[in-house]
Amino acid sequence: MIYKSNESEKNAALRTAELMLAAARTAPKACGIDNIETLIIDGAEKDALTAAMREIGADSGLGFFQRDAENVDGCHCVALIGVKDIPRGLDCAFCGVDTCAEAAKNGICCAMAVDDLGIAVGSAAATAMDHRIDNRVLFTAGKGALKLKYFSEKVKVCFGIGLSVSGKNPFFDRPAIEEPIK
Repeated sequence: MIYKSNESEKNAALRTAELMLAAARTAPKACGIDNIETLIIDGAEKDALTAAMREIGADSGLGFFQRDAENVDGCHCVALIGVKDIPRGLDCAFCGVDTCAEAAKNGICCAMAVDDLGIAVGSAAATAMDHRIDNRVLFTAGKGALKLKYFSEKVKVCFGIGLSVSGKNPFFDRPAIEEPIK
């Protein structure tokens, strides 16, 4: 049997994405509570994601959404990692308010949940690097995934990691986009 490079490379990206989600799952979590949700998308779902990213960019005037959508267009797949906003009940005030009840009332995400997400995303990106798969963490892809409701309604923050196997890393020399600070 002959395996063509484009098919094998896409399969490598998908296998690596699976390993990335395992790394995200096993990453340390505050209080030992796992509120991480993970997905892998490609094909029509990836196309819908880039369309949503472009729409968010057009509506907000933030050009980097357009740039990131072009990057995702060139990816084989996207690993998505989100976290449910469920306070730990620590009343640690790390989120900026005194109690978890006050944070929930004001729609403030639990800082421990966001920290868990960061550690999970870092573990996933390191796994992609270990397998020499070009990747980039994109909050813009996470925002698009939230718009499309790819996650349960409790997920309030997520990131996407685009995965590419090609002769040229699509994320390497991306143009900087100067946006006015609003």
